[in-house]
Amino acid sequence: MAQVVIRNIPEEVHLAIRARAKRSGRSVEAEIRKILADAVLPDGGLRLGSLLVGIGRQADVGDSDVDVINGVRDRAPAEPMEFG
Repeated sequence: MAQVVIRNIPEEVHLAIRARAKRSGRSVEAEIRKILADAVLPDGGLRLGSLLVGIGRQADVGDSDVDVINGVRDRAPAEPMEFG
């Protein structure tokens, strides 16, 4: 698991985190992990759509690329397979 060091946290922020951790029965470190997870993972997890958008952005896929894909896509209904 990754580790992060955060320097120069204002004292009032540190005290607020300590108080929040105490109220929730967690260590300060566990409370900070919870705060970070809540901030970047809505509803406790990464949504598939958000993940796919991120992959598309990394691959530099834009609207024009999607238009090309939609233009060549076969829109005919699929025929069911026959076995026998």
